[in-house]
Amino acid sequence: MEELGSRDSFDRMGTLGVEEEFYVVDGDGLPVSGIDELVYGEAEPPEPLAGKLDHELFQFTIETQTPLIENVAETERHLLAVREALVEHAEDHGFRIAAAGLHPEARWRELDHADKPRYRSQLERIQYPQHRNTTAGMHVHVGVDDPDKAVWIANELRWEMPPLLALSANSPFWNGFDTGLASARAKVFENLPNTGMPTRFADYEAFERFERRMVEQGSVEDRGELWYDVRPHTGHGTVEVRTPDAQVDPAVVQAFVEGVHAMVVDLGERYEDGERGPLDGDGLRRELLDENKWRATRHGHEATFVDRDGESTIDLAEAIERTCDRIGDDALAGLLGRESGSERQRRIHGEQGSEALRESLIL
Repeated sequence: MEELGSRDSFDRMGTLGVEEEFYVVDGDGLPVSGIDELVYGEAEPPEPLAGKLDHELFQFTIETQTPLIENVAETERHLLAVREALVEHAEDHGFRIAAAGLHPEARWRELDHADKPRYRSQLERIQYPQHRNTTAGMHVHVGVDDPDKAVWIANELRWEMPPLLALSANSPFWNGFDTGLASARAKVFENLPNTGMPTRFADYEAFERFERRMVEQGSVEDRGELWYDVRPHTGHGTVEVRTPDAQVDPAVVQAFVEGVHAMVVDLGERYEDGERGPLDGDGLRRELLDENKWRATRHGHEATFVDRDGESTIDLAEAIERTCDRIGDDALAGLLGRESGSERQRRIHGEQGSEALRESLIL
């Protein structure tokens, strides 16, 4: 990966790319090292995975990437094709694929880390927080055709991140026990440096200056290690939303992709119309945004949030429905009536036990 991106990367509006992180598991749904066969093996993965398959820190985590999607209407077809190819590739090597923000039976002390130099370097530099990072998320990239516009959009999307996390919450179990959280993944991942809610940046020059300083001072090895919940991606020329937990159901992923795309396009149009100041007036303090993220992490679908005025509170349904009304797309609102991932996991575990829970996470 290049150490730094460029303002020239921001040259297309509305394109899409989706990254999904999954778990490699055995016949019993338990985590197992599989990247040597699936990523580095002699057999090429089937299309459309060729050149779009990678792994994360542990040898049981694997990441897929869609090709560049020109039209949001084509998203479902690409997502399903990638997932089907991954399942086929895994089955050919005796593995299965599971999805959740955290695998409930993944005990980090017992699992092997990847040998990739990038991750070995991170383990040495970050130590304990990275050693236990068994998380899996969903990342949505939306192309933006102007670098200053991308930074402004990322600024404005920060308020939306806690409701999106609450809606996606799918990781109540970690290391084999119930954490009491709706998204334990969010809290485990937030123990790493350069994560969580970013600050507001005045413009692209300010963000680029920060990005360059972090690399030049050795805080990160490259721009990809700025793991904030939302960020301008200076390599791809996108705004990247990184907050949702990974999901089993592709229909849920589709809804998130459609909703995030509509948010970015709506904000891009507002920017072009001259709406360059914060949508919440003076700009909501980051401490309150952090509070909202904690509420989402803890309570999921039952969360309430500090509203944009910094005074009143709203529940998840009102937050999501208000956003959907503004952006003219109700895909995210369609998830409100569904059982959340964390609720589903707890129900299955309570009624049928850990074996049934593991099976419920299989693609």
